[in-house]
Amino acid sequence: MSQAPVSPDLTSDDKLWAMLAYMPLFGWIVAIVALLMDDKKSRPFIKFHSIQALVLAVINGIVSSVLSFVIIGICTGIALVIYMVYLGYKAYQGETVVVPFVTDFIRNQGWA
Repeated sequence: MSQAPVSPDLTSDDKLWAMLAYMPLFGWIVAIVALLMDDKKSRPFIKFHSIQALVLAVINGIVSSVLSFVIIGICTGIALVIYMVYLGYKAYQGETVVVPFVTDFIRNQGWA
């Protein structure tokens, strides 16, 4: 996991929206709202973290639902939630965190 350098035009609003996109339970809603708002989706930092948080939320939902009848599924879901909170913290610090496979996937799709 590597971090890209912080952009000089990064605002505290950018960092806040990026952090909130990773929050458990409601983060996916914040990410969708950010991608629907013209002033937010035009900011590359917010757009990148919103899309990455949405992809991680979908992965978390799929993994947790498929394995929900097994203890491993519960532990995996909790671990992914903790990881997303960590990513939210790093986003609030102004860092662009690269998640293996997920970041490459969203960049190859042209989403961010």
